[in-house]
Amino acid sequence: MDLDKLLTETRSPYVDLDTLSTREILAVINAEDKTVPLAVEAELDNIAAACELILASFQRGGHLYYVGCGTSGRLGVLDASECPPTFGVEPELVTGIIAGGNPALRTGIEGIEDDPVQGKTDLIAAGVTNKDVVVGIAASGRTPYVIGALTHAREIGAKTVAVACTPNSPIAALADVAITPLVGPEVLTGSTRMKAGTAQKMVLNMLTTTTMIRWGKVYSNLMVDVQPTNSKLIQRAYRIISLATGCDLETAKAAFAASHRRPKTAIVMLLAHCDRQEAEELLARADGFVRDAVALSQNQ
Repeated sequence: MDLDKLLTETRSPYVDLDTLSTREILAVINAEDKTVPLAVEAELDNIAAACELILASFQRGGHLYYVGCGTSGRLGVLDASECPPTFGVEPELVTGIIAGGNPALRTGIEGIEDDPVQGKTDLIAAGVTNKDVVVGIAASGRTPYVIGALTHAREIGAKTVAVACTPNSPIAALADVAITPLVGPEVLTGSTRMKAGTAQKMVLNMLTTTTMIRWGKVYSNLMVDVQPTNSKLIQRAYRIISLATGCDLETAKAAFAASHRRPKTAIVMLLAHCDRQEAEELLARADGFVRDAVALSQNQ
């Protein structure tokens, strides 16, 4: 492997970085970070294509799997872990697989990333099938563990997506859709937890958020499937119900209680002027889309 040929390993122009003041270092990092959204913007068509693959998978009962090592793996686990409380989905719907397992979330276990067989093994252990989408994440685009996972995913007929920050990467060659935000050299040469990591997090957030919106987990711009599992989230549920329906907070609280603590159901109850059972029936007929459920009630 020739690191000099990888965009993510190219030396940055900031060769006097260690001579700068604290404020000057921060200004350099901030200036480079501003370029990341533009690199992601250039990949919007590919991100959209990946979202369509994931949506189709969910619609046929499939799942989304993120696979990565180090920072890339941690970002996949992070995005996956935030889907259940945000969108009310089962924990198994989006899964993050990191080389080295849970210990690697806190401690660097770098050697395992060189083992493509382990990537395949971990995917098999997770129960990936041909209904699923596997997203391989690697800033360099050439991590053997991720290559092994994507190779296996293709062999069993799963759809594959690659997220890399280097052009013409090996993982891109294994993907149905390749997402390649080219963020360029890192301020601290080779430290891809910085711009590359930021770009990866932006992309993963886009994949799940956009897919969930398209899957009926959002009404307007509101998290109507939020899981009210603590005081903050209960208060958020009240506010979401109020914003969605225009009702006052006390009405929202009463609807929340009557809906068995399901904000989406409470919203339909208020907008369609119906009880909990009818609201749930309307949502079932509308595949979970609040707008469609309310429209159905008006057409009855």
